[in-house]
Amino acid sequence: MTQPKPNLRTQLLTSLRNRRSQPVLSAVETPHSGLLVASYNVHKCVGADGRFDPDRVMEVICEIGPDVIALQEADKRFGDKVGLLDMARLARETGLTRMPLAGRPQSHGWRGNVLLFREGVMRNVHPVVLPGLEPRGAVVAEIDLSDGSELRIIAAHLGLLRWARRQQADFILRLMREREDCPTVLMGDFNEWRLGERSALSRFEPVFGPLPPPVPSFPARLPLLALDRIMANRAGLIRDVQVHDSPVARLASDHLPLKAWIDLAALSSHPAILR
Repeated sequence: MTQPKPNLRTQLLTSLRNRRSQPVLSAVETPHSGLLVASYNVHKCVGADGRFDPDRVMEVICEIGPDVIALQEADKRFGDKVGLLDMARLARETGLTRMPLAGRPQSHGWRGNVLLFREGVMRNVHPVVLPGLEPRGAVVAEIDLSDGSELRIIAAHLGLLRWARRQQADFILRLMREREDCPTVLMGDFNEWRLGERSALSRFEPVFGPLPPPVPSFPARLPLLALDRIMANRAGLIRDVQVHDSPVARLASDHLPLKAWIDLAALSSHPAILR
């Protein structure tokens, strides 16, 4: 029997049903093992209540306890694009180190995209301008982990316009094809709630395979839309994808963070989906 194709209405109804049956967690604990990666649009540290409060954002990051996290909207958008978080304090409390970017002393990242990592050596860091009318970008970096394995991270924030998201997805895939094959995790705020062939998400399938079920992360107080995504170009590389839902996470930003566990054994044992 042919399975019905997912659509936005089905996604919204499923999200509402799941929301009613799942309480807010006061503390998020999981039995998972592996490398914990996360993606979080911090909305310039302005919460769902309209209040600017970077401390709440840092509290959420501490709750997650990630090994690698991609932040979006972590800098002011205009002017000197000053970073909005206390990175020194975040490093003390979490052990996370900000990915270095040359020539941007006041910014945390590139066009609001920030990569933080806990261990290993980050190299080949490349900020990328994505096509479109809005100032959108991505950061590509490789991490040499302590066990000798290698992982590429692409942190991206796609645009609000549908045609731009398609171009941006194609641009990211081109970047991957121009580089040496490597286990890759793509994560960020994709701003894409549509499903099916017209969705920009479908452009990623030749490299990242069939998309996993959507995990709603927006809006934070009642997440119905899966705007944020974490995907990999190796089958089995990602063990699980979850939304991080806690009382402070529902207030700290208009997005909830997304997190996933990377199977370290799969970094070298699985072939690429597309070569």
